[in-house]
Amino acid sequence: MGIVREFINLFLHLDVQMQAVITRFGALTYGLLFAIIFCETGLVVTPFLPGDSLLFAAGAFAAKGALGIGWLVPLLICAAICGDSTNYLIGAYVGPHFFLRWRLLKQQHLDRAHAFFEKYGRKAQILARFMPIIRTVAPFTAGVARMTYPRFLGNSVIGGVLWVSLFTLAGYFFGNIPAVEHNFSLVIFAVIIISILPAVVEFARHRR
Repeated sequence: MGIVREFINLFLHLDVQMQAVITRFGALTYGLLFAIIFCETGLVVTPFLPGDSLLFAAGAFAAKGALGIGWLVPLLICAAICGDSTNYLIGAYVGPHFFLRWRLLKQQHLDRAHAFFEKYGRKAQILARFMPIIRTVAPFTAGVARMTYPRFLGNSVIGGVLWVSLFTLAGYFFGNIPAVEHNFSLVIFAVIIISILPAVVEFARHRR
């Protein structure tokens, strides 16, 4: 329970946490942000890392002058795209052998997944970028399903640019509005809820 409490505290008090990081590490903060976004999108075992909320908080601090927005957005777009590709390659080269060897999937299931990604890949991949946890799993799954890499990379670039730009610039333009600044934890909570809402709606539709 202590670990869960720490994660909740991290998510809901990103303004305090990020201020402490910037004060302590200065310019190295860019590298830390890059690493977090890279791992959140690039390692299938770290979907719990902050994504949307971190981008929003980083944008808000850029508006205060603590970070440079001109450096921040391109850097985090690069982190998101590199993370996606890493996750895809892990799925492509490790996933099929693992799943088939341990008989968790049959070859026909992989073939069907490949056909799905080839047909609906762009829409599915771009939308998945905006859904926590799903955006971590989707690139790995695309790799396992052998989605064509040039097609995957093109979708990843589009999704990465839209995702990072939307949340970072939202923080940059709205994060320092007094009502937002004084209720930052509630705003971060709202960002998290809005992020997972599409997945919840889609799950409910699927259940029906």
